[in-house]
Amino acid sequence: MNEFQEWEYQNKRRDFLRGSMLGLGSVALGSLFGCGNKHINPGIAQGMADEVNLPLINPHFTPKAKRVIYLFQSGGPSQMELFDYKPKLYEMHGMEIPESVIGKNRISGMVSNQYSFPLAMPATTFKQYGSNGAYLSDVIPHTASIVDDICIVRSMFTEQINHEPAVIFTQTGNQLSGRPCMGSWLSYGLGSMNENLPSFIVMLSKGGGDQPISNQAWSSGFLPSHHQGVQFMSSKDPVAFINNPKGVDRIDRRRALDFIEGFDKLQNEVWHDAEIESQIKQYEMAYKMQMAIPEISDLSNEPQHILDMYGEDVLTPGTFAHNCIMARRLAEKDVRFVQLYHLGWDHHGAIASGIRRATKHTDQASAALVKDLKQRGLLDDTLVIWGGEFGRTSFSQGKLTPDGFGRDHHPGAYSIWMAGGGTKAGLVHGTTDDFAHNIATDKVHVHDFQATMLHLMGIDHEKFIYKSQGRRYRLTDVSGKVVKELMA
Repeated sequence: MNEFQEWEYQNKRRDFLRGSMLGLGSVALGSLFGCGNKHINPGIAQGMADEVNLPLINPHFTPKAKRVIYLFQSGGPSQMELFDYKPKLYEMHGMEIPESVIGKNRISGMVSNQYSFPLAMPATTFKQYGSNGAYLSDVIPHTASIVDDICIVRSMFTEQINHEPAVIFTQTGNQLSGRPCMGSWLSYGLGSMNENLPSFIVMLSKGGGDQPISNQAWSSGFLPSHHQGVQFMSSKDPVAFINNPKGVDRIDRRRALDFIEGFDKLQNEVWHDAEIESQIKQYEMAYKMQMAIPEISDLSNEPQHILDMYGEDVLTPGTFAHNCIMARRLAEKDVRFVQLYHLGWDHHGAIASGIRRATKHTDQASAALVKDLKQRGLLDDTLVIWGGEFGRTSFSQGKLTPDGFGRDHHPGAYSIWMAGGGTKAGLVHGTTDDFAHNIATDKVHVHDFQATMLHLMGIDHEKFIYKSQGRRYRLTDVSGKVVKELMA
């Protein structure tokens, strides 16, 4: 027997023994649980067999939202300057934050050497808006105009105090890289509603700031790689090589893809590698996008009053305004998950000017997106989310001066807002203490937020499970509850 025959014989022998053991094990396991028992938890049942790592055939219940647009404000927007009005901070400006307030809360290394923690009044002013009289800052007048259409959550909290783990935690449910993000989970579970466009698209706006962000935030992790976010570039052509090279026509491209697909299928028959199937799907999607993307990115047919609504930068590719109108156009084409990232909210110093610069870039377009979706009848089944990875401290980072003070990272309390997709319009949920430092009522953890988002999409977060390397995973890890008070 030559070496190849011996290798083949040993493999067949191992496969036979392995199959026998698994077969006997499954019989024993079936006797323990009872055949045909309808009361087995579907989540547990899914985790018991490798072959059950399949997309949902149907949502667990009727969804209120079909798609998500997530306007992620990277860097940590300050709740005191935007959504959480605290008169006490004006009264106690310059005084030390009480020890009873700061308690045992974590502080970052950037203020660990400070001996004084003076309270800093907001660098903005507030007024009441809407039917509920919600207080909003003067630097977000456009958001104030849609206050009756949004649900503000003032009681968010997280466990991470540094940017990258906090962003990764918000997007994937775990602070360590390598887990699938929200968009990938939804792409995997619910699939695409448009065969010619990716189900998960990511856009980063330019001009916001220098705070880096890792592409792990839109990674598919252990899910098949064709579920990762497809990043659109900040240029006239949002996708590289969208046009065929000179001398290559569409028929040539089709023939080449058919040849590659045939070769990949032969390889897959040998190796049974899921990544080969993902590559085939990615090649096909790239081919289809050559027809779909030019139409999506062409704003020439947009009425002038719509362009004006988004702001003066709307026609400049890569700006937040341009990305927002692109998000609306993608929602019209039934893209499942659109993620926008805007940097520039990390105001460790000069927060008075920094907060105005950040809101100038984002306020008008964020509000315009909600108005635009609403007037087109898309807001009812589109969930729009606005928020960052954590908040800011009520005390000053560094020396407190009239114009130069900043605020450090603060995971203990921050604000976000949501609109449409089954959320309760005009609601202000949760309260913080007099210093916006600790949550007083209705805490909402990151996993609670993720569970609620999945629920609005028709998914039970405890049953939405994927088994990898012997462990059952879910977006909300091992915690999280649906915040039903946020739902209409």
